[in-house]
Order: sequence, then structure tokens, then C-alpha cells
Amino acid sequence: MLTVASDIEVLARFGRALADPIRCRILLALRDEPAYPADLADTLGISRTRLSNHLACLRDCGLVVTVPHGRRARYEIADARLGHALDDLRTAVIAVETDRTCADTGEKGCC
Repeated sequence: MLTVASDIEVLARFGRALADPIRCRILLALRDEPAYPADLADTLGISRTRLSNHLACLRDCGLVVTVPHGRRARYEIADARLGHALDDLRTAVIAVETDRTCADTGEKGCC
């Protein structure tokens, strides 16, 4: 059963998805056009197994959906507005001080 996520849950899911560079690359690729997993793995230069794990995460977060095509399934962004949100986030100006430490990780330059 599908439910509508709260504002906080939506942001948390989006943040979880964007926390990994490979998932970011997948979302940016799917923003441009839907893709089959094998083609997406080749385009991104990662194994199909690794891609599958990341696609599962993105599906669980509600950001991508599968569209059946015969015996294959194509992946696409779940909502076109997510593509616009990715563009807005990608072009946002973020001021980063490289000599600072992120409080959550304790690692210098973690971001």
C-alpha cells in the first residue's frame, strides 16, 4: 500500500539517496532519460550487482520507479519534479571551508 510521506520523511529520504556519490550519478543519469540497468551500469562504469543495490535503495526511498517492458524493466525518476530539484541542488552555491570538520563524522574535509 502506498502512502504519502511527510515533509520531514521526504527530505530525509532524499538526503539518504544523495549521501552516496554513485546514487547521485544514477539520479543525474536518470534525470536525463530512463534507462535499463545493464545500460546504466555500462554508462556509469560499475558492476551490475553494485548498481542493483543502489537502485534498490533509490526505489525504497521512492525516488525511482521501474517500468516493465516485456521481459525487461526500465528505471526512471519517480516524479519529474525530482529532476528539477536535482538541478536546483546541483547549481546551488555551497560555501565549504576545507579546514573544517563535519560534526557528524569527526573527519577533516568529510564533505
